[in-house]
Amino acid sequence: MTIATPAGAATETRTPVLQARRLVKTFGRVVGLDGVSLELYPGEVLAVIGDNGAGKSTLIKCLTGAYVPDEGEIFLDGQPVHFKRPQDARAAGIETVYQNLAVSPALDVASNLFLGREVRMKGILGSVFRVVDQKGMRKQAREQLTSLGISTLQDVTVPVENLSGGQRQAVAVARAAAFGSKVVVLDEPTAALGVRESNQVLELVKRLRDQGIPVILISHNMPHVFEVADRIHIQRLGKRAATITPESHSMTDAVAIMTGASQA
Repeated sequence: MTIATPAGAATETRTPVLQARRLVKTFGRVVGLDGVSLELYPGEVLAVIGDNGAGKSTLIKCLTGAYVPDEGEIFLDGQPVHFKRPQDARAAGIETVYQNLAVSPALDVASNLFLGREVRMKGILGSVFRVVDQKGMRKQAREQLTSLGISTLQDVTVPVENLSGGQRQAVAVARAAAFGSKVVVLDEPTAALGVRESNQVLELVKRLRDQGIPVILISHNMPHVFEVADRIHIQRLGKRAATITPESHSMTDAVAIMTGASQA
């Protein structure tokens, strides 16, 4: 296995925000992960690619608490962590946006951004009567969307069911960015989107990186990966086949490594 690092050896001396070492996960006789390591550094987009069954989803689920690895270690800011459920990862600052988005169509944009983390009114209204601060949440929602440069969602009171696919994706990503203080994980964020909406989501990924939030991007779309990724982690048959960069390898090279037609 060859690991290419971006911009020389500078990456070698930095502490990863999120790191996995030799993760193993089995399902009976099926090996999902076979000693996989991964490093995510500050302010970068790390793409994770691989054919179906390569272990991409298993790896991400281990990193975000959906699965508990059988062996191996996970570190956050250099400290060992043990996630037993997704809530543990979220509490540590790792937010994940899955393909199904997990948004509530009947609720408006602001309510979806604060879903499960509703802000209550100050004083007795919030502490005793548990009244939600709708005005405050809508104000914060507008500020969050503006900070991410999301101009297609001007009205945060619109129900999500009235939004396009790209706009719904933007809501889910904005929610992750609002609470993902350490890492944002995006699982196929442009799947089933048109060209224009896909481009908007990719711009959103770049803005997250520009704000210093490291992103793990899982995608089958090679042009999208090579457009936004700083480094590319390639999974094959439950192992890390290589970590490359768009500068060191072409899309053809990446596909060849992913399919086993070539070694990195």
